[in-house]
Amino acid sequence: MVANYLIGLREGLEAALVVSILVAYLVKTGRTGLLPRIWAGVGLAVAISLAFGALLTWGPNGLTFEAQEAIGGSLSIIAVGFVTWMIFWMARAARGLSGELRGAIDKAADGSRWSLVVVATLAVGREGLETALFLWAATKAGTREAAGAVTPTWEPLLGAILGLGTAVVLGYLIYRGAIAVNLTKFFTWTGAFLILVAAGVLSYGVHDLQEAGILPGEHTIAFDVSGVIDPNSWYGSILKGVFNFSPVTTVLEATVWLLYVVPVMFLFFWGKRRATAAQRRAVQPAGQSVPAQH
Repeated sequence: MVANYLIGLREGLEAALVVSILVAYLVKTGRTGLLPRIWAGVGLAVAISLAFGALLTWGPNGLTFEAQEAIGGSLSIIAVGFVTWMIFWMARAARGLSGELRGAIDKAADGSRWSLVVVATLAVGREGLETALFLWAATKAGTREAAGAVTPTWEPLLGAILGLGTAVVLGYLIYRGAIAVNLTKFFTWTGAFLILVAAGVLSYGVHDLQEAGILPGEHTIAFDVSGVIDPNSWYGSILKGVFNFSPVTTVLEATVWLLYVVPVMFLFFWGKRRATAAQRRAVQPAGQSVPAQH
């Protein structure tokens, strides 16, 4: 539930910031008559995202167990790819996002009446589709298994809804100027957390593909700590729900987890450090005093 809450919060806040920029720019430039087009695009993006989530949830029903595992494992890996791209993209493009959106609004406002709808739909829809796919993959990986059947729980969905709701409130308060959030720190630490969540989803995707018979090594166990960590205990549920930790992990699952976390986490913080250093170098000359001319 915690992992899904943070996924919903981060992705929802990104979408809320995008909408805030779009609305604020139209208001400041005196084009409030165009606001209904923005909201129409937002509504369309939400509807598409919900439909995509429903398709992911109920689409595979009726297929064989192997087919469901193959589809689930493949989509989990795709979801990890999308969320990894999103984490690095947001870290790189956050500072220039406002300018890009304003430029897109100016071009769309001079075009057809549907242009702004398309801009809003694409801007918010990208976040919505990524959120739907990753939440589905994380929820599937975090479901409880009993008697060989996977029984979904309501906690992941509730966590996602609470996260999205919090994001909407924060986005509105930021738009109104009521609060100031250090977005750099927010996206840094949630990005690092999501890397760990994504690693668990990737590992579980590999597990699905092993059960489907696509990947080997289903019975080659790296470690089995089920005697120490009870999957049905509260702490076992937390580890499973947040990090998709499995007490019985195959060698391939453990290998994939390490091969993802170590380089991705290194590149993420290395990139943040380089960006911070570059920003300081760019600001420093402007702050230096210029000697007086005599």
